[in-house]
Formats: sequence, C-alpha cells, structure tokens
Amino acid sequence: MQDILTNRLYKYLEQNNPDILIALEEERAVTKYLSDKVSVINKLPAQLESEGNPAYIVEETCIEILTGDLRPSKFNYICAVLEEDFETTYHQLQQSGTLRFEVINIISECKTVFDAIGFTEENENNRQLRYAISGTISEYLNKQV
Repeated sequence: MQDILTNRLYKYLEQNNPDILIALEEERAVTKYLSDKVSVINKLPAQLESEGNPAYIVEETCIEILTGDLRPSKFNYICAVLEEDFETTYHQLQQSGTLRFEVINIISECKTVFDAIGFTEENENNRQLRYAISGTISEYLNKQV
C-alpha cells in the first residue's frame, strides 16, 4: 500500500504542485519528501482495512490526508486566472510549451499576495485575492515583453 500511496502522491504533485516538485528535485529531496509524508500515515491503511473498508476507499482516504496541505493548488489557480483573464497569453504559452515554466515563475511572483491574503480552500474564490493575483500576473507579463 505504501508504494501505491507514494506513486499517487508523486502523480498528484506532478499534476497539481509542479512548483513544489521542481523545488524538491533541485534539492534532490523528492524521495525523502514522499517517504516522510507517507510514513506519517503509516498505520492508517491497516486500520482502515481492519474496519472493513475496500482498498479503493483506503487509498482515497489516505490520499486525501496526504494532500491536505497541498490544496488548493496555486499552480491550478494561476493557470485558471491566466486562461480566464489573459486568454491569448495563456494559449501562446501553451502552444510554445512554456506554460508550466511560466506558471511556476508567476507563483513565485505572487508569493507575497498569497501570503498576505492567504490561500486556502475557504478563500480561493475571494475576489480580493483574484484581483490581486490578476494584477500581479499582469505586472509579470508586462515585464516579460
């Protein structure tokens, strides 16, 4: 079960938090991060199985816990803002193959906004956050021209 959870967590990072994954890769700490994270819920899979839960429920429950601090995804949020507010640029970045790279750069640019306003599942739809992020993206894109 630990191998399954480790692989699923890695795939989750790839899809939703590539900024974190790249930082871990640069530090050569991916394996340690994944094993440390999965070891935190070490006994939970066996406990859930002993309660009669099917394997897919055990897996989903564990992944929910493992990814709790990784949600919401700043990467997906920035992608959505880019696509909705800067559609032409979004498609240009997508077609050039640089979307992922630029979104990771934008996440770094938006760090102060995310930290000041906060970024949680409860406030990811906050208008003030959206306007501040959109403004920061606009400034970033203008610097790139």
